[in-house]
Amino acid sequence: MAIGHTALRGKRILLTGGTTGIGRATLQLLAGEGARLLTFGRHQEQLNDALASLKDGGEVVGITADAATAEGIEAVYAAVDEKLGGIDMLVACAALGAEPIHEMADQDWRYVIDTNLVGYLACAKAAIERMERQGGGHLLFVGSISTEIKAEGESVYSATKAGIQAFAETLRKEVADKNIKVSVVQPGSVDTDMQECSADEKHRAVAAQQMLQADEVAEAIHFILTRSPSCDVVNLRIEPRIQKTS
Repeated sequence: MAIGHTALRGKRILLTGGTTGIGRATLQLLAGEGARLLTFGRHQEQLNDALASLKDGGEVVGITADAATAEGIEAVYAAVDEKLGGIDMLVACAALGAEPIHEMADQDWRYVIDTNLVGYLACAKAAIERMERQGGGHLLFVGSISTEIKAEGESVYSATKAGIQAFAETLRKEVADKNIKVSVVQPGSVDTDMQECSADEKHRAVAAQQMLQADEVAEAIHFILTRSPSCDVVNLRIEPRIQKTS
C-alpha cells in the first residue's frame, strides 16, 4: 500500500448484493484485504455459497434481505449497527436486469426500479446519517455504461442506472462538507448471472475480449476505495476492449 492510500483492513463496509456476480467478486477481494464486511442477498442458498467461498481474511457477516423494500433496508442497517458498530464505506451493488418496459408486467418493472434505484438511495441515506455522526465515509455505487450506450432492450435497466449516475454526481456536492466521498464505477458487459446468454457464450465473449470478468470490476472498486483521503474518484468507466451489447 503506497503512502497516503487508504488501507481497508478493519474498515466497516456494507456491500449490497454480495452473493453473485460483481458483488461476490468484490466480497472476496475486500475480505482478503482484512475489511469487516456485512453483505446480503435475497436467497439463503446463494448467500451460503458466497460465504463458503471466502478464504482467510476479515470478519464477514451475511444476512438475507431485499434491497427493494423499506423493511429490508431497515434490517440491513440494524445488522450494520449491531455487527459492525457503524459504517465507513458503502458499496452498493445489488441490481437486477430487465426487459423492455412494454414486455414487463407492471409489478415486475416497478420491482426492478425499487431494487436498482430506490434501494441505492435508501442505503445511501442510512449510510450518510451514520457517516455524518462519525465525521466522514465513502459511498460507492456500481452503475453501468448503459447510461451512455442506451442499447436496445435496456430501457428500464438504463433508466435505473442513469438515475444512479445523476444522483451520485449531485449527492457528491451535497455531502462534500461532511467529509463523505461519493464515487461511481460504470462497467461495460460483464460475465455475470445477469447476462441472458449461455455460459458458453459468455466464456467465448470473455475470450474475445467482448466481456469483462467480475474480478476486473472488483479490482476497479478496490482502486476507488483505496485512494488517499484527498483523492475523489468521481466516475470510473471500465469496458472490455470490444464492448458486447447483447
